[in-house]
Amino acid sequence: MLVSLLFLGISFLVSSILKGKFSRYSKQPLSNGLSGKEIAEKMLRENGIYDVTVTSVEGFLSDHYNPLNKTVNLSPDVYHGTSVSAAAVAAHECGHAVQHATAYGPLVFRSQMVPVVQFSANIVNWILMAGIILLASTNNSTVLLIGIILMSVTVLFSLVTLPVEFDASNRALAWLDRTNITNSEEYPMAKDALKWAATTYVVAALAAVVTLIQYVMIFLNSRER
Repeated sequence: MLVSLLFLGISFLVSSILKGKFSRYSKQPLSNGLSGKEIAEKMLRENGIYDVTVTSVEGFLSDHYNPLNKTVNLSPDVYHGTSVSAAAVAAHECGHAVQHATAYGPLVFRSQMVPVVQFSANIVNWILMAGIILLASTNNSTVLLIGIILMSVTVLFSLVTLPVEFDASNRALAWLDRTNITNSEEYPMAKDALKWAATTYVVAALAAVVTLIQYVMIFLNSRER
């Protein structure tokens, strides 16, 4: 419980810092005046990608790339924005499109895991809860083991997500720097924004790993009784 609360607190802190960073950098206009939509379309074209559409979706920091329908989906602030944060986010999501176009290994693997992860995520908490109850009442750990296996799938997905996100940011920053979309003052801001965005994935992955270890320890202790 204490470990869970610790990671909950860390996650809240990182999320708050991230929102603060993006709020700050969204007020920093790009010297070239390009919008997130224009930057995304430019990055796609310069990487030889012509079958991906840039669209606007509702929400704050709801930006994502959808490999199923090949769309770069940008939140209104990013789609219409002409700020450093808009440039960083738009380029990052296009980084995923470039990964998809080049069959980047970790992205391909993560995409293949999605159906299994969706199934696991829908039932894993119920299975774990039932496993703990059965373990306490009957000392039967089989259901708990099933829950641990299902949870391992979601944890693996979280870990695979890390190189995917870091690589997308690296591609975005390299392109922003190479094309001078961001100048010498704007580039460090874009890099800082994407660094904190990546940190949220790191915290989530660590929390998932620690939680899995806790359940594994409970299972192992039950086998020693």
